Amino acid sequence: MEVLLRPLFSLPSRTLTPPPPSPPHQSSHSQNSPFLPPLIPTLSKTLLSSSSRFLSPAPVRQAAQESQLSAEVNAGTREWVMQDFYNLRKDVEAASYRVEEIRASAGLQQLEKELAELEMKAADSSFWDDRAKAQETLQALTDVKDKINFLTDFKTKIDDAVTIVKLTEEMDSTDAGLLEEAASIIKELNKALDRFELTQLLSGPYDKEGAVISITAGAGGTDAQDWADMLLRMYVRWGEKQRYKTRVVEKSLGEEAGIKSAIIEVEGRYAYGYLSGEKGTHRIVRQSPFNAKGLRQTSFSGVEVMPLLPEESMDVQIPEEDLEISFSRAGGKGGQNVNKVETAVRITHIPTGVTVRCTEERSQLANKIKALSRLKAKLLVIAEEQRASEIKQIRGDAVKAEWGQQIRNYVFHPYKLVKDVRTGHETSDIISVMDGELESFIKSYLKYKYSMSLSASDAN
Repeated sequence: MEVLLRPLFSLPSRTLTPPPPSPPHQSSHSQNSPFLPPLIPTLSKTLLSSSSRFLSPAPVRQAAQESQLSAEVNAGTREWVMQDFYNLRKDVEAASYRVEEIRASAGLQQLEKELAELEMKAADSSFWDDRAKAQETLQALTDVKDKINFLTDFKTKIDDAVTIVKLTEEMDSTDAGLLEEAASIIKELNKALDRFELTQLLSGPYDKEGAVISITAGAGGTDAQDWADMLLRMYVRWGEKQRYKTRVVEKSLGEEAGIKSAIIEVEGRYAYGYLSGEKGTHRIVRQSPFNAKGLRQTSFSGVEVMPLLPEESMDVQIPEEDLEISFSRAGGKGGQNVNKVETAVRITHIPTGVTVRCTEERSQLANKIKALSRLKAKLLVIAEEQRASEIKQIRGDAVKAEWGQQIRNYVFHPYKLVKDVRTGHETSDIISVMDGELESFIKSYLKYKYSMSLSASDAN
């Protein structure tokens, strides 16, 4: 304080010395104006108050408040982390029970015995004498190996998650990184378990094959063509998310917007089994973007699904007189060849009326071979559905993309809802569905199909 005040008291004496007495002729006002000496006490008070403010314990109080707030935040964070840990432990316990149940129902020991037997057959010197039988054995061997690998991987992942939970319980502090790792393991494990359970519901003769999806615009004009294009994107996105090899092999564009028809090939294990339930008419309700008044419009598109079968696996003989084959120009991309030469092939099976068309190849012969292969696959599927022993016993089974035939409704206006008419499964997250999130609908349909088959067998 003395250091602060010393400069003021050390001012020159002429500044702080009172003025000399006024001469007698000066006014009384000038005699009563010695104002400088009272200035020093005033400044001293000001500096004292300032120094007391600097020397007060306010920073200490502020630090104490901040420390208390930090302690409260840390306590709250620990509480949330512990809550997450308790939830994670429940999820791990549920997933562990689910893994044990699946491994028990799958019969792991029996699978290992089958694997040993199949490997002995494959090692036999006469294994390739019957090529068709050898292919079947190798396919069965691959299936058993895949199933055993899945079951082993399930056990490994759940053991890792259980180890993290036990380690966290033994630690004095909770490691958020370990909890995130365990949560990620359980999330991926549950997805894998869901997929494995779905494959157990697939028991058809072609369920393990790839798929061919045909989309055709139905009633609704330009809106229907735009709707067909939206469905095309939905199935392509689904295939990409499943990591299947997906390609659009044929697409016929609409006059104003959208597409008239399209064909998608999806190559991957169980692609046909998953997509077989998509066969039927899909209905959309929305405010039409092609209507100047923005009126609500209902449109339809038909979807057909066939297995993607190799030619050598289809032991089907179709009499030539039962086929009606026509040729036309393919149009579109491909240069002058497809525009000047009639390379597009259309084949109709006269007894059933089933028709296929192929335009993606550059030669007429290649298109004819591929169209005939698709026709055989389509007839095989229809025969299997109708339990017909021969191709000649089946009847036409064309999808009619019109009112009253829909299997699923997609409502964009006046509310948002996707509902499967067959299973009753529904969701309001229509954006995710159109982006390829079809797992819930596929799963509900497969369960519905399985329950229907059980009811039919019980009735018989």
